[in-house]
Amino acid sequence: MNDKKKIVLAEDNSTLSLLLKFRLEKEGYEILIAADGKEAIEKIEQHNPDLILTDIMMPFVSGLEVISYVRNELKIQTPIIVFSAAGQEEMVLKAFNLGANDFMGKPFSPNELVIRIKRILG
Repeated sequence: MNDKKKIVLAEDNSTLSLLLKFRLEKEGYEILIAADGKEAIEKIEQHNPDLILTDIMMPFVSGLEVISYVRNELKIQTPIIVFSAAGQEEMVLKAFNLGANDFMGKPFSPNELVIRIKRILG
């Protein structure tokens, strides 16, 4: 039986996605990568993840739209951690208002992300 915690990672930077996938799989998580918000929503609906990691700025569907969809359309309380480049305070506040649980400014430490994930998932 697979009791690995599933994480949907929505990030349009493929280098960062692969780095985080490698780091988080080493911690025992199952990582489902989405290259944009539209793909993230599909993966969230298909896999019912334990946690969602999303960049705010992505093509097609933004991270803010992903948060809004998860909270308002799917009506699920899956924890969401957002990341964004520095200097986007307004976006960060919007993310929290929409229901994000945590925020990390880019660039960030993958080790810090692991600690935050463990704190949220227990």
